[in-house]
Amino acid sequence: MSTSFPTGGFGRMDPDSMWQAFEQLRSTFEKKVGPRMGRGDVRAAVLSLLSEKPMHGYQIIREIEERSGGSWKPSAGSVYPTLQLLADEGLITAEESNGRKTYALTEAGREVAAAEAGTPWQTEGPSGARRPSTGALPKAGVELAQAAAQVHRTGTPDQVQEAVTVLEEARRRLYAILAQG
Repeated sequence: MSTSFPTGGFGRMDPDSMWQAFEQLRSTFEKKVGPRMGRGDVRAAVLSLLSEKPMHGYQIIREIEERSGGSWKPSAGSVYPTLQLLADEGLITAEESNGRKTYALTEAGREVAAAEAGTPWQTEGPSGARRPSTGALPKAGVELAQAAAQVHRTGTPDQVQEAVTVLEEARRRLYAILAQG
């Protein structure tokens, strides 16, 4: 994503431009909070989780969301068909108790899960190294944008200027973090 930030004189961002930039940032993060996962990833995630212990469908959804740091929450519409497919392949069994199906790996399912061992809720970093995906950074960005918008709407001109200074420093510090690595 390429975003330009119009500035007032001397490289300082004027409040209206700051507001527009943060609205654009907020909108972008709300649309794309985390990496998109494909159907194969749901299958791999289900196999990985069931290799740990039997679970029901919503437990699987919650575990994936938790382990991905909130960046991936598969829908019931992707998890349940995957569970049915795995059952059709003989890789899992379903046992109903109290109106809820609990899924467990069969022996064949354990073999497949072991062969495909991994953590599908992780993504590759820029260097190719595996790292946990996290929704924490985009979430923090959205919250920062919301705070900046609040200052823009209700702050005095001095408060708005102080907010601009804080945001410019935060931007410099973020780039400094990247420069370290």
